[in-house]
Amino acid sequence: MSAKTATFGAGCFWGVEARFREQSGVQEVTSGYMGGTLDQPGYRDVCTGETGHAEVVQLTFDADRVSYAQLLAVFFSLHDPTTLNRQGPDIGTQYRSVIFTHDEEQASQARTAIDRLNESGRFSSPVVTGLEPARHFWSAEEYHQRYLEKNRGGVCHLGDNNISISDLGLE
Repeated sequence: MSAKTATFGAGCFWGVEARFREQSGVQEVTSGYMGGTLDQPGYRDVCTGETGHAEVVQLTFDADRVSYAQLLAVFFSLHDPTTLNRQGPDIGTQYRSVIFTHDEEQASQARTAIDRLNESGRFSSPVVTGLEPARHFWSAEEYHQRYLEKNRGGVCHLGDNNISISDLGLE
């Protein structure tokens, strides 16, 4: 097994976490915060929009079973990467579309994917997904973990863009 880490921000982390949990080869998914200036942020801190953190999910995945390119395809499929600081009804910098990369290979693949989506004309607006080196990951409070499993009536806006690896130029 070749365990690797990936971190994505695609709006409200509840639905993003649930979707990545369904992905074969993903071993663990944790909702949390990354990209801000406050140490040990909590949900209330992040919701102010003043900490600079994004709601993210951090994945541990078996690279022998699922490729980073496949995870990027899932990421771009489940949200609108063309809306700045907004996903559905969720508005604010904490809901930004962002990929936090853990090594140069991830950064290269993410850049290629963004460039390819912009060149393809698949979306009517440019992809505004941010690309940043991974920083300290802060796990969200326990009640946010597996939130949609614990709260069957919970709702989280997710898209279905049906993006494939070939759409990202990563086949």
